[in-house]
Amino acid sequence: MTYAFLAPFVWFAFVASITPGPNNLMLMASGANFGFRRTMPHMMGVGLGFIFMVAMVGIGLAGVFVAFPWTYTALKIASIVYLLYLAWKIANAAPPTPGAEAGKPFSFLQAAAFQWVNPKAWAMAVSAVTVYAPSQDTGAMLLIAAIFGAVNMPSISLWVVMGQQMQRFLTNPARLRTFNIVMALLLVASLVLVLRSE
Repeated sequence: MTYAFLAPFVWFAFVASITPGPNNLMLMASGANFGFRRTMPHMMGVGLGFIFMVAMVGIGLAGVFVAFPWTYTALKIASIVYLLYLAWKIANAAPPTPGAEAGKPFSFLQAAAFQWVNPKAWAMAVSAVTVYAPSQDTGAMLLIAAIFGAVNMPSISLWVVMGQQMQRFLTNPARLRTFNIVMALLLVASLVLVLRSE
């Protein structure tokens, strides 16, 4: 097995991980609403859930879509509906009055499960497997999943930190609600961009 793909793949993984998408926008919103510590389960769920997803795609899950094209259509519809629901939840996450309960951050399992209805995660996983390990070599597949995880975790952490740093400016319910509405709109916009790129 040749490892010539490693350098370009690391760059691909970094760009794919650091750029805006549903995961990063939701992590930023969570960091702003709940802080870094309370967002850690969400962040770990994204990172480890995505590693598992890449590994599963690499060992043949993507072949299901080839054999049964309707499953991909069903997944796309489920993704759109669920992301619109999440955007609505984010837009309404700010407390209506000072001291009101703002809700709870994503749990580890919720974030891990979200990867399976995240269009950007699917695009990243399928691209990584088909472009950088087209030979279906199991070792290469597992290496790709591990590298993606190593690059992805610090990248998504930056989005949580950015959200946390914004807390100092979101000191009243009106500002927080405005921020959450903007994040919800950006989440919907990211969904449109990902679907148009397919």
